Amino acid sequence: MPVRSTRRTFVGVTALTLACSVIAFTQAAYAGKPVGSDKGATTEETGGGDGTGIYATARITYSGSVAANGSKGNVTSADVNWTPPPCWYAPYLGAKDFKKKMSGDIESQMNAPGMGGHTGAALSELKRHYEDEYGWTGTPGYKDYNVDKDGEGMFWAAVENPNEPDLLKRSSCNDLPFWVDNGEAPPPQYEEAVTPEILAALAYQHMQLPDTEVSLAPEQTTKVNLPTWAWLDKAVFDEVQATAAINVPGFNLQATTTARPVSLTLEPGTDDAVTYPASGECVINNDNSIGEPYARGKANRTPPCGIKYLRSSGNGTYNLQATITWDISWTGTGGAGGDLPDGTFGNGQAITVQEIQSVNR
Repeated sequence: MPVRSTRRTFVGVTALTLACSVIAFTQAAYAGKPVGSDKGATTEETGGGDGTGIYATARITYSGSVAANGSKGNVTSADVNWTPPPCWYAPYLGAKDFKKKMSGDIESQMNAPGMGGHTGAALSELKRHYEDEYGWTGTPGYKDYNVDKDGEGMFWAAVENPNEPDLLKRSSCNDLPFWVDNGEAPPPQYEEAVTPEILAALAYQHMQLPDTEVSLAPEQTTKVNLPTWAWLDKAVFDEVQATAAINVPGFNLQATTTARPVSLTLEPGTDDAVTYPASGECVINNDNSIGEPYARGKANRTPPCGIKYLRSSGNGTYNLQATITWDISWTGTGGAGGDLPDGTFGNGQAITVQEIQSVNR
């Protein structure tokens, strides 16, 4: 088997990557198919091509409390440095199907007008890689697209995360499609190969947290210097789960990401206010509620969770922001699991604050 010592020469990966870059697939890059209700949906995300290279067609299926149409959910990571994976490698096609697709695209490009020079040479190297065992250190070539192993594994290829705004990051998985035997792990050099942890991060990205409005007393309209009680009943919200799974012959992975509410943070919408507690963060109670409902006889008490406005809102309103912090964890295939950064999701509520009217006698 021919072997080259480096991946950085023209007759190595540089040429092959160039060849791949001129192969364009015609099907849509991603597709979503929602099934469910406003409390959750199942979506299927599938790869294809967008004119820049080869992308995997193995579906990632999302279920549970997820955004419809495969779109991004409403949870925001509390860690500004954490982001979901911009791309990954996943099962693409079996050997015979891969040969049909790849060889057809190579021949089409090689016969295109003006396809000479470096690009023509790159396509020739790409053809040798998959047909004539042309490889290099750590990356063997293939004999006739591995068709003698059809059904015993799949070629894997890159998938771009359609919700990643940075094009360079999204296209950073630029290795050539590679073979993986059924039941075997991808070669270690492909660090972005899909894993339960990657699926957990994608489930996090698609998770849809409940749009919960905080109960207030007084409700919507309050008075200057009058404490406003705030609370969330334990029946209003509970833990939320989202699952991402990929299932193809010889390769099945899944991960479930769970969000559990842990605190409520109140931001009055003005500096002329005080919060209870002073930090504005109301922690969850032992019964999984937050704060305490107002009731008669509590007028002279300080609310465990609430706000006191010190100035009238005049002819307008204050935008009270109520943000719930969620503890995020995940479990996956093979007993894998761990923690992900806390998530947050907030709602705004318009609050009218009036001056207390007095009567002079």
